[in-house]
This record gives sequence, structure tokens and C-alpha cells, in this order.
Amino acid sequence: MFLGHLPYPTFYAPGPAYNNIGPNPVQEAILSLPTGTFQPNTPIYGAPSCSGSAECDIFGVDRNIKMPYMENYNLNIQQQITSKVALQVGYVGSQGHRLFRFFDINQPSQASITACDLNGLGTGCTAGTINFVPRVFGNPAGSTYIFQENSTGKSNYNSLQASLRVNGWHGVNSVVNYVWSRSLDNSSDGEDFVVNAAQPQDSNNPNAEHGRSNFDIPQRFTWVFSYELPTISGGLQKLKNGWGLDSTVTVQSGQPFTLNYNFEDDFSGGGDGFDRPDVVGPIVYNYHDPSNFLDLSSFAMPCTNNGTISGAAADCVPGTRHYGNLGRNALQGPPFKQWDLAIYKNTKIAERLSLQLRAEFFNLLNHPNFSNPLLPAFIADPASNVNQQTCGCGFRANGNGTREVGNGAYHIVATGDVGIGNPFLGGGGPRGIQLAAKFLF
Repeated sequence: MFLGHLPYPTFYAPGPAYNNIGPNPVQEAILSLPTGTFQPNTPIYGAPSCSGSAECDIFGVDRNIKMPYMENYNLNIQQQITSKVALQVGYVGSQGHRLFRFFDINQPSQASITACDLNGLGTGCTAGTINFVPRVFGNPAGSTYIFQENSTGKSNYNSLQASLRVNGWHGVNSVVNYVWSRSLDNSSDGEDFVVNAAQPQDSNNPNAEHGRSNFDIPQRFTWVFSYELPTISGGLQKLKNGWGLDSTVTVQSGQPFTLNYNFEDDFSGGGDGFDRPDVVGPIVYNYHDPSNFLDLSSFAMPCTNNGTISGAAADCVPGTRHYGNLGRNALQGPPFKQWDLAIYKNTKIAERLSLQLRAEFFNLLNHPNFSNPLLPAFIADPASNVNQQTCGCGFRANGNGTREVGNGAYHIVATGDVGIGNPFLGGGGPRGIQLAAKFLF
């Protein structure tokens, strides 16, 4: 926390230990190669600075920050149905208190934004036009953002969990699990790996961030099954015996996500660049078509349109800019469904040596599993579907012309196995087949 940070809007904010303020500030130096090549005895970086093309933002810590803590509790009832079958049903819950997150304490309030747009408030504002709203503490040490780590995060998790187990019944081993749960919080991480995971849209109204956790999965079903075929007497023992199969079925709800503009402009006036839109119509999903996953006409630039469609904050009627009303993690990503199967053959070669041959099929049915819309860019931008035929931007006018809404539909462009930049078998990609041989001794 004190050495490095990942605030989403900042250009350079490495953490409190290396801030650009104080008696020994740590400032950024920009790579400078005038000839385009490295030259002997010539510095490759310019002088450290927080002006010009560099921006050095400040990251501090609340002097009253507290130690986070968790409470975990559960109640389970287990019933032995037969000698081989057992059922367990339980409640599992937890609460998180004093969790770490951070605010931009330099972010202007809604009142300041409106006053600046309408009347001109302080340096840099011109009455009647859309302007850059002055920051609360100005720009000390060349900074725009002043982030402050605090311990105001909180979370709660409640779930019903059921498990049915079969052990050693005529070669069958089976575990069926079902979880029905709800995870809520006001911040899901200490860092902004995705937008609003730690920093609120409006740091002056952090309570508005309460919603589903980034990792909330309301329902999850898994069935792990294995079967060893019985031994057959007679000849050809090594060919007929040792066969078996392993199977895993996974079905789960989609994870939540939020739409955030990706620095197209300062639509809210708050200056952080990743505003959420207003919801102005019914939310329509198409889970079977990733190229038309979410109808963007229901999401509007958070202001009243002045009749111009350019995709810029200048399209806003002065005094109407505000923080978008779309709740954090109010949208639902696509579900996940997969069946993995393995067929194996064990053959005893010698007293202490066996050979296992395996054929493994990941996503046997080749069911398409699309990633959360946040991936692979770690942000879902409602203005990403650019309309080249009109404004060359990701917006269009709504039916009555009073709002500037998203163009077309949101596209999901990755499956789960590559959405996080780490392809692997069994993670939601197309069918994968793997053949293996294993010697046991």
C-alpha cells in the first residue's frame, strides 16, 4: 500500500512512500531520446518534474486509519443417509469491517460543479459554459488528484450451501455442491484493478457505492463424478480392466459489472474521467450474442443534451452535469457453463510399476462461455461502439433529443480463458483435448 498504488485516473501516483511532496519529493522523469537512439554518456531521461507532460499526483493516508478485520460464522447440519451417502446443508456468512479503500479528496462537490457551470466559481471557470471545475485544494506540487487511503470499506456475505456426497458406492464417487449467496460491499479491493473497485465515482458521496461485490456469484452448481468400471474375469485382463472416467460439471451465474466512460471527457465535472452513465431506459441483455450483449441506448451521458451530438462534455446544457445514476455493479455479466470429462486406463506393468493413459476433454460440449464485459480492458465503456457515419463518437441522440445515449450494443470481445491475458485449458475457452501418459511407481 505504501510503495505502490493503482488509482484508475492518475498518471503517476506511486504511493505514500514515494510521494512528490515533502522535503525530498520523488518526481517523474520522462524518457527523452532526441536522436531516437541511445547515445554514450547521454542521459536517457529528462529532469524530474511535475509540469509539462508529467503529472505527479499525491497519495496519502488518513491519519485515523484503522486495522481491518473480518468476522466469519457458519452453521451446518449433516445427515448420514446411508453408509455411502451423506447430505450437508449449512449457512455460511461473513462481515468485513474497516476495509481499505481510497478517496480523491481533491474532487469537487456536485454543488461546485453546478455553480461553476452556471455562474463561474473561482479561477478557471467562465459563466455559462462547460468548464474545468477547480479542485478543492488546487494543484499542489503539480498534482491533479489527491488520493487518501482510508478504512471505511465494509462488506457482508450470506449464503446457503448444500452438498451431497457419495463415497465408494460400486466404484462411484460423487460430490454435488450448490451455493446460493449474496456478497455486498462498498469497495471490493484496495486497488482499482477495475474502475470503482476501491475509489468511488463521487468521493463526496461514497455511500452511493454500496452494491454487489465484484466477485459476487449468486448461484453456483458443481458436480464432480468419478466411476471405476468393475473388474472383469477371464482372459485379456490388461485390456478389459482398469478403465474409469472423471467428470466435472460447472454452472454459475454471471459476475456483476459497471459501465464507465473511458476518459472521453469530463461528463460529470468531477475531473476523474471515468463517470458512470445515467440509466434512461430498460436494461436489455442478449446473452446469446456477444456482439449485441447489452443495448446501449438505455445509458446516457450524465447531463441534458443541448442539441449537439459530438461525444464531448460541450454537448451538455450548463448546470446539468452530474454524477451518473447507474449503480456500482448494477449490471450482470454472462453465465458460465462447462462440462469437463476424462477417460483413463490403468495398466499394471510390474509389481511396482503401473501405466495410466488419459484422454481429457475440456468443455466437452464446446459451449461458448464469454468473459465479463470488463475484460480484457478492465473497463466496460458505454461509448466504445463508435458511430463513424455520424459524429465519429460512441453516442447518438435519444428519441426526443434531450439525452445523448450510447450507440448500438456493447460488444464482448473475449472468452474467459483469454479475457485475463492468461490462456489455459478448462477456463471457458472452446473445446480442448489433452492426451497424457503417466507412470506410477
